Amino acid sequence: MSGAMTQEVALVTGGGRGFGRAIAERFAAEGAAVAVMSRSGNQLDEVVSAIEAEGGRAMAVTGDVTSADDVARAVGRVTAAFGTITRLVSNAGVPGPFGPLWVTDPDKWWEAEQVHLRAPYLLLRHVMPDMVANDRGRIILVSAIASRLTLPGLSAYSVGKAAQNKLVEMVAEEIKETSLKIFAIDPGFVVTQLGLDTYNSPDARKYMPHMMKYLEEGQARDNADADLYRCAQRCVDLFSGRYDLLSGRYMELDDPIDDWLAQARERGETQAADAAENVS
Repeated sequence: MSGAMTQEVALVTGGGRGFGRAIAERFAAEGAAVAVMSRSGNQLDEVVSAIEAEGGRAMAVTGDVTSADDVARAVGRVTAAFGTITRLVSNAGVPGPFGPLWVTDPDKWWEAEQVHLRAPYLLLRHVMPDMVANDRGRIILVSAIASRLTLPGLSAYSVGKAAQNKLVEMVAEEIKETSLKIFAIDPGFVVTQLGLDTYNSPDARKYMPHMMKYLEEGQARDNADADLYRCAQRCVDLFSGRYDLLSGRYMELDDPIDDWLAQARERGETQAADAAENVS
C-alpha cells in the first residue's frame, strides 16, 4: 500500500473494535505497519485479517494495557516485527462504574482509572525513549468530551479523561525541544461496545436514565457510524505534521482546528518578531 504513512510503524490500543479498529484500518490504508493491542485476541485477529486482505501490514498483540509487563512485551514484539514505533494511539477505555461517587465500588472505580491513566502512562513510558532518541514520533490519547463536562454518575470516566488531557499538556511541555508531538482528542459519538456496555448496565439505567435516551437516539440517527471515519481522518491529519503547533491540545471533531493553527502561527510570528526586536 502507498499513502501518507508508508514510513510509519503504528501501535493502536483498544484496536479490536470501534474507534480503535477504524483508526488502525485507516493507518494501514495509508501505508503504515500497524499493531493492534487489546485483551481480545479473536477481535484483533479479525482486524489483522481485514487489513491484510486489503494488502496492508498488521499484527495482533494481546495484553493488558494496565500491566507494565504486557506493555513492555507488546512494544518489544512490535519493534522486533516492524521496527521502532513512530505512531502511538492510546485508545483503550471503560465506561463505568456508574452512580454517585459514594455508592460506587472503590476497587472498580480505581480499576477504571488504571485503564484511563496508568495505561497511557505505561505506553508513553515504553514508547517514548526510542521516539526521543530518534527525535521522531507522534502520539494521540483518545480522551472524551466527558473530560470537560460535569456528568453526575460518571465520575471515574470523566475524571480519568480529564487527567488524560492534563497528561498530554504535561508531556507536550516536556518534549517541546524535540520534534515529537502529542495530542488529546474526543473521537466523536458512535454507539460502540463501550456505549452498549453503558446501555446494558443496571447502574447506568438507575442513575443515568438521560444517557439511555442519548444512546438510543445515537443508534437511530442517519450515518450513525460516521464519526468512526471522521475520527480516523483526524488521527491521520494530526500525524501528518500539519498541526504540530497544536501539540498539547485537546480537540473535538467540530473544533475549528484550522483557525487554531492560524492563530498559533500568528502568535509564533509575533513572538519571533518581539525576540528579534529585543536582540537588536
